[in-house]
Amino acid sequence: MLRDAHPETRNKLTRNQQLVLSTLEGSAQPLSAYNILDRLRDKGLKAPLQVYRALDRLMGAGLVHRLESMNAFVICCHSRDGHIHPRITAFEICEACGKVSEFHDERVEDALLRRARLDGFKVRNTSIEMQGICRECR
Repeated sequence: MLRDAHPETRNKLTRNQQLVLSTLEGSAQPLSAYNILDRLRDKGLKAPLQVYRALDRLMGAGLVHRLESMNAFVICCHSRDGHIHPRITAFEICEACGKVSEFHDERVEDALLRRARLDGFKVRNTSIEMQGICRECR
């Protein structure tokens, strides 16, 4: 499933969605929904449900990713430039500093999608998370 991350998508965001997106864009680290809520309380967001609804819409638009292993969210690197998002996303997560790097490898995507087709499996969403130590922390 290719997701649209073009600038016109950003223009259709609600105020809450824009606030959540801006908060993630301004963070060097992945943020949990509660971290986001804490940063936005003074802007009128009071309930976790407001943040979760905004995050759901942002993920659906391909602007934000959820890191399953951390139960946290990061901005999509493809959304910054208005690129179409790849079907399979991979992340390197540093266990020391928390830095997250997003990348895409067409060979890995092709192999996984080929495997799914052989099994008759319909892929809805795929992300790969590798945890370790980044170059700066080694």
